[in-house]
Amino acid sequence: MRNYELLFIISPQVADHEVEGVIEQVKNHLTDLGATITKVENMGRRKLAYEINHFQEGTYALIQFESQGGEIGELERRLRVMDQVLRYLTVRLDRDLRRIARMKRKRERRRSEPARAGSAKEQRGGKSGERKA
Repeated sequence: MRNYELLFIISPQVADHEVEGVIEQVKNHLTDLGATITKVENMGRRKLAYEINHFQEGTYALIQFESQGGEIGELERRLRVMDQVLRYLTVRLDRDLRRIARMKRKRERRRSEPARAGSAKEQRGGKSGERKA
């Protein structure tokens, strides 16, 4: 299973009490396709960086889920035909999560190593800024 993150922007024409219904609809699409939802976050109404379909603001929603990957095309097709969704972006998180875990392990190894004997300045035999004659 691969980890994915779906961020989508809901039209400001959708009333605040209907936003949860749109998010629930997208969640249902995901579960119908066989995905397992791990996190859902309604990020609220925000100003858009640029105008989309003559709208200057929209409600942002974020869903993290696990899936095999073949369902992403069908999910994006369904999002494309939903009038309430202005934009969407699906990102695969596996590579990023593995890179972060690798960096954490490397950092922990550095912390557990004993301090090196002496600094580079001491090994050169002088204080910084001094010139040898």
